[in-house]
Amino acid sequence: MKQLFLAFLLLTGTGYTGFAQQQAQATTILAGVSKKYKSYDAVKADFIFTLESPQNKAKETQQGTLTVQAKANRYRVVMTDQDMISDGKTLWTYLKKDKEVQVANVNNEDGDINPAKIFTLYEKGFKYAYTGERKVGGKVQQFVDLTPADSKKSYAKITLGIDKVAKQIASVLIFDKNGNKYTYTVKSFAPNVKVPESTYSFDAKKYPGVEVVDLR
Repeated sequence: MKQLFLAFLLLTGTGYTGFAQQQAQATTILAGVSKKYKSYDAVKADFIFTLESPQNKAKETQQGTLTVQAKANRYRVVMTDQDMISDGKTLWTYLKKDKEVQVANVNNEDGDINPAKIFTLYEKGFKYAYTGERKVGGKVQQFVDLTPADSKKSYAKITLGIDKVAKQIASVLIFDKNGNKYTYTVKSFAPNVKVPESTYSFDAKKYPGVEVVDLR
């Protein structure tokens, strides 16, 4: 019995040390990403979005572009079926097929997935651990798992793939609690882009016939 108890202590101690090392390594990696990203005024990224739904046996892929000014919490996401635009306070979601724009207040709660903070979303509301590295498309990526501190969130885990050399997030994989997976793969990343102020606002006059639905 004494030997079993000693073995248990050794195993749990090793497990805790391993987790602490994973967390420390993740912290170092993410701090490097955050420092570099925050040095930019605005960035533009082209990405591929993939939705996999095992329950429905469905897989959907779209291309998109994200323009973001993180310091002001402003962004514009342009995709095949919808656009998402925010000036930091108001969010406009333009559903192209329905010719409808939904207006809502921006949710800034910790742990919520906000496109303006997609490259720094790990900073609040998450526990994280480094899970290793591997080559993806000829480049070495480091992987970090994020677990929301709030168990009531609709997703269970987020995995970040980080370009080891560039210190930039290359992919974001979101696992929801229904078994669905949402993947954002960054294809190009342009720092310090110059865009007009109108990028971060929705002008209904430019969309004849659009229906505005105010959800605030």
